[in-house]
Amino acid sequence: MKQKIQKGVLIPNKRATFDYELLDTYTAGLVLVGTEIKSLRLGKASLVDAYCYFHNGELWLKNANISEYFYGSYNNHVARRDRKLLLNRKELRKLLDYVQTPGVTIIPTKIFINERGLAKIVIAPARGKKLYDKRASLREKDDRREMDRAMKR
Repeated sequence: MKQKIQKGVLIPNKRATFDYELLDTYTAGLVLVGTEIKSLRLGKASLVDAYCYFHNGELWLKNANISEYFYGSYNNHVARRDRKLLLNRKELRKLLDYVQTPGVTIIPTKIFINERGLAKIVIAPARGKKLYDKRASLREKDDRREMDRAMKR
């Protein structure tokens, strides 16, 4: 049962832009163990309930699900463990300033593998949307879809 490895793996968080208003974006490195990178290359990950938090001056990713590797045997990783994010001090300070304002959290928006084969994650400080904001987003999306359909005809 050989699985196909995707080129340019991109795992988006589809709920991020729907539930949150993104304020800024940062690209961070991801500290992974052996079989996690293999699962990522197969596209077996989910960021739906994930968020980032500070602990001892370091930024950590919580609730990101990277599925166990099929061929991992006893060396397999835990699917929902906390993972450390790699950023420089200046970026960490800016993110800490964002988080200290009420109502702002840090969420992951996508995971990708760069041209050097390293796993990277795009994170964004975000403010939660209200219900009426979500309705407006859905309405804009439907309007865009209708305009695209009209242009194709």
